[in-house]
Amino acid sequence: MRVSRLLHTRYRVDDLDRSVRFYKDVLGLDEVRRHKSPRGSELVFLKAPQSEETIELCSFPASGPVHVQSDLTHLAFEVDSLAAFAEHLARLGMTYSDGPHYKSDGSGGFAFVDAPEGYEIELIQRSPSSASTNQTY
Repeated sequence: MRVSRLLHTRYRVDDLDRSVRFYKDVLGLDEVRRHKSPRGSELVFLKAPQSEETIELCSFPASGPVHVQSDLTHLAFEVDSLAAFAEHLARLGMTYSDGPHYKSDGSGGFAFVDAPEGYEIELIQRSPSSASTNQTY
């Protein structure tokens, strides 16, 4: 027996409203549902427009403050243009935390921006040829 598909990834956060604003306003994710779990966690599920999987943001103060270890985990999202996304960040008073880094052959690139709790968000620009092969970085 094996699992059939990935449903969601969970990130616990200290400030749920601030984090939801980041994922919606900066990344353009859509909020698909919000509820309180039986144990008292506040949960918000978000997704990218062309994805089925969701991201679950969880506020559970009883677990203590969130401490995100550097380079522990990240989420990766595809963008049409790293340069255009950098302009979007600038309009929001933000910059990439790392990059952008482009491949020497012109087949795309990647950059990172940090979410409020310190989780890294990777943004990947693929060339039309690498997008069809599902190439990753």
